[in-house]
Amino acid sequence: MPTSKTSSAIAGTDLLALDRQVCYALAVASRNVIALYKPLLEPMGLTHPQYLVMLALWEETPLKVSELGRRVSLEPGTLSPLLKRLESSGLVTRGRDPRDERALAVSLTSRGTRLRSRAEQVPPAIIERLGMEIDELEGLRDGLTRLITAARS
Repeated sequence: MPTSKTSSAIAGTDLLALDRQVCYALAVASRNVIALYKPLLEPMGLTHPQYLVMLALWEETPLKVSELGRRVSLEPGTLSPLLKRLESSGLVTRGRDPRDERALAVSLTSRGTRLRSRAEQVPPAIIERLGMEIDELEGLRDGLTRLITAARS
């Protein structure tokens, strides 16, 4: 049963109105923002999920496949073919983790490392295309991070 605070906040509203749905706003925002990345990433030969993987690897390499999947929130069934494509593009290699021979790890190639300098142009271009202040975007990111944590718990 909803709390009295929740009940009073929603009394008299249509809980099924499309424009009141958090899931709807997130889905539309996600599609629209990711679409802004496409023309920036295509010349680099990356899809948006591949870009997220490269971001994680530019922070730390090598990474165990399991850790990489955790960082980018991708399941093994999605991550594995994505890594195969990145490997066939010459951006990463997959092999045994030097710190744990039982685990598979992903490392950047020199080409993958060099791609970072081109990728540095992506965030400023996205900020410009959105026409929003960095503080506002950081606030949105922080709020979404809290939402992700709440949804996972």
